[in-house]
Amino acid sequence: MVADAPPLSGPVTGTAAGVPFLALPPAVPTESPAPLVVGLHAFEPPRSESALAGAVPMASLPAWRVYLGLPLFGARLPEGGVAEINQRGARDYLVELFGPVVEEAAAELRRVTEELRSAFPVSDAPVGLVGVGAGATAALLALAEDRIPVGAAAAINPIVDPSLLVAARERRTGTPYRWSTRAQQTRGWLDLSGRAAEISRNATPLLVVNGGRDEVVPPAHGSAFHDTLAAQGSGNALRHIVVPDLAHAIGPEPGLEPGPLTPAGVLTDRALTEWFHQHLAPSAQVRAATGA
Repeated sequence: MVADAPPLSGPVTGTAAGVPFLALPPAVPTESPAPLVVGLHAFEPPRSESALAGAVPMASLPAWRVYLGLPLFGARLPEGGVAEINQRGARDYLVELFGPVVEEAAAELRRVTEELRSAFPVSDAPVGLVGVGAGATAALLALAEDRIPVGAAAAINPIVDPSLLVAARERRTGTPYRWSTRAQQTRGWLDLSGRAAEISRNATPLLVVNGGRDEVVPPAHGSAFHDTLAAQGSGNALRHIVVPDLAHAIGPEPGLEPGPLTPAGVLTDRALTEWFHQHLAPSAQVRAATGA
């Protein structure tokens, strides 16, 4: 791991397992290891680790919040840069861009969290996991595939069905999408409702947040996803909320740096903060120290 500042001096930037991150220390300094919350940004604003940290800082949370850069974004742009990304999206947005980014983001979580645990004073408890847009899809995929132990999770405007994303892109570009065999396979693999049993099997507390102004994944889809998860009867804490004025993008363009929090953003950040306060368990070290 490479970090650009001492771990307890405030915000820290660096890389873990080759993944760029921005880390924020616990709200109150403590000598005990603190829980770890890992965040994954979106394709839309916030589309960088620093922008996500500004959008959902969860400033009062007594935990390390570490925001990761997605594959093919920021410092991990492929050869050819943004032009190459645009070409991949034009050829097949689902198969060549969205699917691979979501898959790799979920797959690299184990390596990243292992390095973060070795470098920061974080606890041995299962992590908190939060994502926005494509990052939320990656977070839910990580739950379905049991990539890492997760103590509590939150998904903001998750792409619960890739066909919703494709339809939104068709409306924006005016170009019909060709559903190839590979595209159908990718859609089936990333159909989160179809993987509800896998997502629910570990009874991870899960908060699903939808924006009332989200035109990509309208709140009704988030509600239906919640109901599908609830029908699994796993006994986990499960909640769905709608933030009325929140759009699919939860930050201002270009989405690379933190922007001012809107009233909808404040409500979203507050909901996440309260969720992790309630459901992110303290570590064995802390329980032993307090005699709990």
